[in-house]
Amino acid sequence: MNPLRWLVVSFVFIATGLSFLDRQVLSIAILKIQQDFHITDTQYGWINTSFLLSYALMFTLGGWFIDRAGGKRGLAWSVGIWSVANTLHGFMTNFSQLLAFRFLLGAGEGGAFPGAAKTVYTWFGPKERGLANGIAIGGSAIGAVVAPPLTIWLTNVYGWRSGFVVPGVIGIIWVVLWLFIPWKNTAAPQETAVSRPRISIRQLFRVRPTWVFIFMRFVLDPVMYFMMFWTPKYLSEARGVAYERIGELFWLPFLALGVSNILGGWFSDKLATRTRSMSTARRIVMGVAALLTMLLPMTEWAASVELAVGFMCLYMFAHGLWITNYITAISDVFGAGATSTVVGLSGTAGAISSLILNPMIGKIIESYSYAPLWVASGVLYPIAFLCFIRLIPRLTPVFDPA
Repeated sequence: MNPLRWLVVSFVFIATGLSFLDRQVLSIAILKIQQDFHITDTQYGWINTSFLLSYALMFTLGGWFIDRAGGKRGLAWSVGIWSVANTLHGFMTNFSQLLAFRFLLGAGEGGAFPGAAKTVYTWFGPKERGLANGIAIGGSAIGAVVAPPLTIWLTNVYGWRSGFVVPGVIGIIWVVLWLFIPWKNTAAPQETAVSRPRISIRQLFRVRPTWVFIFMRFVLDPVMYFMMFWTPKYLSEARGVAYERIGELFWLPFLALGVSNILGGWFSDKLATRTRSMSTARRIVMGVAALLTMLLPMTEWAASVELAVGFMCLYMFAHGLWITNYITAISDVFGAGATSTVVGLSGTAGAISSLILNPMIGKIIESYSYAPLWVASGVLYPIAFLCFIRLIPRLTPVFDPA
């Protein structure tokens, strides 16, 4: 196997890290932006919806494009677009501009995870694919870990606008370096799969696994977006945590996510070797994850802020186990011809459900409290897992035997 593949997956790790860092900056900076521009919680919900709307659209279009253009070109376009958009956040002067720049950010970030999935499938064989996927998407968690303390530090030293401009410029530098990585005729044998007949979206909609993977993201993504977009406000408003203290605490759940992304992929690969069944391995890890998420509602009734953050960490750890094996399961089932497209379709479904619910979240918080949201979040993963094992008895290739 070509050792260059580890450099490639390291770059993907950085790219997904930037994607989460860039989208998380606003969840911290909004505490200052609301003071400067008098943006309400309902308007903040619509700002998040603007991101999710373009993200939903480009998740599918990006996945479709990347399956045809390849991971290198696809990720270059994706990272370039969202990095420019993030930089523009630093120059906004009103609500409408923030809404527009957030929409552009989502358009770029829609290609991040389909591009990561495609790149991993291209460069890694089945026995290493779980670990490689864990590393590739684990960057997203590290980006979220870095975002709170970095944003707060930049805000205190240079103002909140620098929290958008600095990572935006780093993303543009990433694109330049990424394009210099040699690609043609250096990858694993899976690279030749791009010459195989294309699988249309119509074909994908004719098979049950496509709908099952779409359903799972539709049900579960609102939980993750709630954690990303609303947790800092929960800590501030419901728990009375100071702005600087949020930066000290909010990175911990995402550290747990990053660790479990990699651990979940590594453990799944080891289980697959021991059980001689990729299907069994993915299911065991996802089942454990679903059980752990059932403790998330305890966040609302935790006796201390630290304990509440501990339950958030447990949820993020569980989600990391889940999402790594979820994406790897898609590649197990759909192979070279459609992995990015199915990741894209399912991501679109998750973003659509989230953009529908996000304004409602603001209303629920304003009218009631955060409690109903924590309770709902704790039951959805077990429901999704039961549907998964019932509707897809075994993870076997649908179109591509590779």
